Amino acid sequence: MSMEETLLSAKSLCAWYGAAQILYDVDLEVRRGEVVALMGRNGAGKSTTLKALIGMLTKRKGAVSFLGHDISKSEPHHAAKLGLGFVPEDRRVFTDLTVMENLEVGKQPPRRWADGSEAPLWTPERLFKLFPNLGEMPNRPGGRMSGGEQQMLTVARTLMGNPYLVLLDEPSEGVAPVIVEQMAHMILELKAQGVSILLSEQNMHFAELVSDRAYVLEKGQIRYQATMAELAANDEVRRSYLSV
Repeated sequence: MSMEETLLSAKSLCAWYGAAQILYDVDLEVRRGEVVALMGRNGAGKSTTLKALIGMLTKRKGAVSFLGHDISKSEPHHAAKLGLGFVPEDRRVFTDLTVMENLEVGKQPPRRWADGSEAPLWTPERLFKLFPNLGEMPNRPGGRMSGGEQQMLTVARTLMGNPYLVLLDEPSEGVAPVIVEQMAHMILELKAQGVSILLSEQNMHFAELVSDRAYVLEKGQIRYQATMAELAANDEVRRSYLSV
């Protein structure tokens, strides 16, 4: 199996909140072992795209396929069982559970790739190497952690499900620079392990550090797609769709 294998693809994805249409015919794909950034200003539809992909929005249409399974009509827990991880922007750690208990909640069996090779298997020990902060506080309740630590715990809990691909919503949003740096390191480490990532991001610098390719959203439509290097070099696109 080639590394070019497409894990996740969406074709003509549309989504609504109530009567308001937010996404218009979004086409995108994520291949094995790549980090793809979904860029755009606030309100462009980035978070909605991630939620629509995993099935958190009831009103959506279009084709969504993950590892060859049609998930365009399925519930989020089906996608999670198949190995699609989701890290929401609002973190959602279990505040009265400890770090270790939060990790246990996310645990799923080991997985294999289609060719039979083993997919990355995550244990608390491995995750504590990736997130040393968490390793120092295994018994701390989630509610007694900083925002950045909660963000890491949410990522770590998602990884306990041994996902093939992680949807990561605004990883650099509102956390301290040192945490942003750790997030970037973590994403590159996941990529090195063969995990693919689709992240929504406004921060061009952060996206450049970690991403191979980018899609740029504006008003719920993809206006531009290219390698990250091409986007970084394209002042006109950045001015039109990304500058505040």
